[in-house]
Amino acid sequence: MKKFRKVLDGLTTSSPGGTIGSPSCGSAAGTPTSAPTPREIDVQETLASENFQLCKTVRHGFPYQPTALAFDPVQKILAIGSRSGGVRILGRPGVDCFCQHESGAAVLQLQFLINEGALVTACADDTLHLWNLRQRRPAVLHSLKFNRERITFCHLPFQSKWLYVGTERGNTHIVNIESFILSGYVIMWNKAIELSTKTHPGPVVHLSDSPKDEGKLLIGFEGGTIVQWDLRAKKADFRIYYDEAIHSASWHHEGKQFMCSHSDGSLTLWNLRNTTKPFQITFPHGKIQKDGRKESCKPILKVEYKTSRNSSEPFVIFSGGLSYDKAGRRPALTIMHGKAMTVLEMDYPIVEFMALCETPYNNEVQEPYAVVVLLEKDLIVVDLTQSTFPVFENPYSMDIHESPVTCTAYFADCPPDIIPILYSIGAKHKKTGYSHKEWPIAGGTWTLGSHTYPEIIITGHADGSIKFWDASAFTLQMLYKLKTSKVFEKPKPGEGRAADLVEEDPFAVQMVSWCPQSRIFCVVGISAHIILYRFSKYDANTQIVALEVRLQCDAEDVITPSENENNPCFSEPGSHSPQPHHQYPVSPGSRTPEGAKDSVPCLKVKDRVVRVPPGYQSDLVIQLLWVDGEPPQQITSLDINSAYGLLAFGNCNGLAVVDYLQKTVILCMSTLDLYGATDPYQRLTRSPRRNRQSTSEHCMRGLSNLYSDSKKRIRTSYQSLTELTDNQQSIDMERSKSPTSESRENSFSRSRSSSVSSIDRDTKEAITTLQFGESYGRKSDALPTPCLWVGTSLGVVLLIPLSIPIDQEERMEEPVAIGPSGAVQMLKGSVLRFAFLDCMGVLIQSPYEVWRDLNAPEDPDRPRRRKLVHFSPSSSQDAYGEGHLAVVCSERQAKVFIMPLQTCLFVHNITESSFVLRADVVSVCNSVCLACFCANGHVMTLSLPSLRPLMDVNYLPLTDMRIARTFCFTNGGQALYLSSPTEIQRITYSQEMCDNLQEMLGELFTPIETPEAQNRGFLKGFFGGNAHTFDREELFGEAAAGKASRSLAQHIPGQGGVEGMKVAAGGAVGELARARIALDERGQRLGELEERTALMMTSAETFSKHAHELMLKCKDKKWYQF
Repeated sequence: MKKFRKVLDGLTTSSPGGTIGSPSCGSAAGTPTSAPTPREIDVQETLASENFQLCKTVRHGFPYQPTALAFDPVQKILAIGSRSGGVRILGRPGVDCFCQHESGAAVLQLQFLINEGALVTACADDTLHLWNLRQRRPAVLHSLKFNRERITFCHLPFQSKWLYVGTERGNTHIVNIESFILSGYVIMWNKAIELSTKTHPGPVVHLSDSPKDEGKLLIGFEGGTIVQWDLRAKKADFRIYYDEAIHSASWHHEGKQFMCSHSDGSLTLWNLRNTTKPFQITFPHGKIQKDGRKESCKPILKVEYKTSRNSSEPFVIFSGGLSYDKAGRRPALTIMHGKAMTVLEMDYPIVEFMALCETPYNNEVQEPYAVVVLLEKDLIVVDLTQSTFPVFENPYSMDIHESPVTCTAYFADCPPDIIPILYSIGAKHKKTGYSHKEWPIAGGTWTLGSHTYPEIIITGHADGSIKFWDASAFTLQMLYKLKTSKVFEKPKPGEGRAADLVEEDPFAVQMVSWCPQSRIFCVVGISAHIILYRFSKYDANTQIVALEVRLQCDAEDVITPSENENNPCFSEPGSHSPQPHHQYPVSPGSRTPEGAKDSVPCLKVKDRVVRVPPGYQSDLVIQLLWVDGEPPQQITSLDINSAYGLLAFGNCNGLAVVDYLQKTVILCMSTLDLYGATDPYQRLTRSPRRNRQSTSEHCMRGLSNLYSDSKKRIRTSYQSLTELTDNQQSIDMERSKSPTSESRENSFSRSRSSSVSSIDRDTKEAITTLQFGESYGRKSDALPTPCLWVGTSLGVVLLIPLSIPIDQEERMEEPVAIGPSGAVQMLKGSVLRFAFLDCMGVLIQSPYEVWRDLNAPEDPDRPRRRKLVHFSPSSSQDAYGEGHLAVVCSERQAKVFIMPLQTCLFVHNITESSFVLRADVVSVCNSVCLACFCANGHVMTLSLPSLRPLMDVNYLPLTDMRIARTFCFTNGGQALYLSSPTEIQRITYSQEMCDNLQEMLGELFTPIETPEAQNRGFLKGFFGGNAHTFDREELFGEAAAGKASRSLAQHIPGQGGVEGMKVAAGGAVGELARARIALDERGQRLGELEERTALMMTSAETFSKHAHELMLKCKDKKWYQF
């Protein structure tokens, strides 16, 4: 805790970072005498570096580019591997864990140690990893790196500690799971096949132990060879040579038959009694043509052969095998049950599928009840217990990428009533037809933590849709979906100006603004349009109001030094009305004479009465117009204030303010005209025609360099977000060039310098951020009034005072007056964020209007009136006088000003070698700080108001455009970004949340008793059970098999052992809990042993009784009587 004091007496504009002199201010530099002055800033700063720590919390969405699938039938948890080396482990809703291999190599295969709380991953860098799942954040216990052979297939028998590993050379190695050391026992490919075979059989594509005898291993080679290897005798029982390539194999549970899938779209069934030829060959999708030949079919990539107690007919489930002739057919999963064959068409290619069965034993009736299908962009579970094969409703948020995400917003600590009401509205539009059974992946445990509060994530998408997600307690559930495209007529291809505007996705969402208290929602679209929505619980018939705004840089907007003196933008300081020589469009469809032929918007708003359902209903549409054959520049900044009833937006041409209550435009002005005589840059005359297209790439914060100069039309600025093929090339974040030398390819290298000499004279100045709030428009102001803070791409801060009628009737009739301001502040780089603190250091919230349902029935006793909530800067600081602190953050630095003095109290240069992409003033630990995310991947926090560095973590050394577009901070020390086109990664920078993280995450492993194997009968188990007497340890252990070559594989000890214990000790499952689990497991084993002992004692007593009876019966007989 540290106390900061700053004496303000005698401070003038000559102070560092002070106000640039303005002729229109009308007051001398220094402390104004008309306003009460605080003598000192006495702020108790409670935040310290110890309050901050950065770590990942949870990942939502569908695993990007999935490659592998595994399921634990006892624990009932699912694992999905990805091409980037990630592993997602899913259980019941709330149990969702993400692990990442440090190498980043693709995951080829996953194998659970069933009911052991462990997972084996085989990666493309030929490394095996053993993950410990008995802790909330899994870690690698062991790794084994193969040096001379490439891994192609792995198989781990149930309740075995020996893993079979097939390689590309055709060899099969055996790994001890406990020590992760290679056994000396190797099945060489040349021993597995006959010596007379002249060709190599190919890589190992299948390994499985026989259900009838665990000592027999079935090995499938890609070339078509199948071998059953006797592990004890170390020789082949039989060899099958088939003329089609093999993709997979699957046993019948009795171990007498197995089925193979082949590259020609056929299934072959083999009987062990006669392996010279297939018992049955079927082409499930190959029909016989007129000439007698079968249709050529695609390969069947995988087949599963499962039996059921309720039916004598087995289930045969496979992917692929469709006919080549039918072009355009979607990928399909085929389920054959008896004579019935069901083809389930999928929306995306099938990566992997797996039948979920009741028993983990491969020698029992399998009883499949569901099929998990992993698609390229979706996860589907099919219910096999119903004849129609319905799918289960997926409880996870796997459809974030239903349309590519183009923007995100994150709101923590929302009003508690907003989530239930959004859910109730959204539930009415849910799909039906799902299976009525419970979601089968129900493993793990999860409880609602004590540190939870309402959180909402909003995602905007390329098709114009908006999704509201409940993000409370580290979960993600969709609440409500809004389609902004319904406001517009469908653009007809090849017709009118709209056809030239964008080739696709004209409704794509560029940014959103939401006020949870008033429930007003604003959407900015790629076609230079803004839609304002109001929330209602009732449906309504409404006529959409459209406003058209002409916001274009014209010749008269170019200001020269001589024009500054003779033609100021604003009138005298005391005036609050716009200048009459600016023509503001005040009605829909306004036109200017010179642009009549081209003054059209990009999209056409529906001009008829439309019926809108409950939820968010469009109230106003604002569109920028084409001017002189040029498209409108995209909107770069937006702010809305429900208490004022105003909406402000800007782009690289200027600023517009709209009164959405009266549906009028009250200000439409170029950026240069906003300055008047206070322009800090005395720009020279330029040619507007040459300049309009050539300078647009400098005009937009974060969107600048995605436009093409050669085409006079808007380009989709979210390309790097929507493309689902990730570009692995890293972007050099360290470059910092002046605008004149900026490279258009580097979307981040656009930071400006505040030096006048480095200003590009051909660069238009964009409005980069806007903020409504109660402030002081001029130094002479005694009381705070509504103001609009404006930040530009050249680091300039402007204050525009507003005069808003207070009475409700006057507010709906009298116009809002906008006055001039002489306040101009300067920062390095584009201005990104404004925030306001009182002189006690408490964050001042923006005023808002309490939500009221405009479509609710009228109550004559209670007339519907606007209820406004204001947060005055002086409400809690009578002892300190009037005034407040303004926090301004740009790409390079942050400053804190005292208002109304407009004097800089604190300044901090955030970065010199990079620039800030996102900055927010957030509340953490009952205080506030400034959080920044830089282009070089650093996440920083600064104290307020002193701007002391509290945290600086190099979190993402190399970032990309997607992360830059979607990174956002929120209160409570949380942030998120789109880590891939399909996944949202949430992080925390709060030490308190890191400490409580273990409590909030779900448990992957829960102690469950392993199901007992079916009773095989006393005599069968006592005399003929050679399948259960197979001792792998005796066969594969070092004593019998020797040691493997050290050069073949390298053992790498993992960090998960020590770190995992530390993590577990800090959470709910500490040492005592682990000891309890171990005791439970030991007790289970002792109980099983006791049961077996009792069974043996009973058998022995029975045998003794029968023997005694036989003795009594035979003792008096002579030898010749037998």
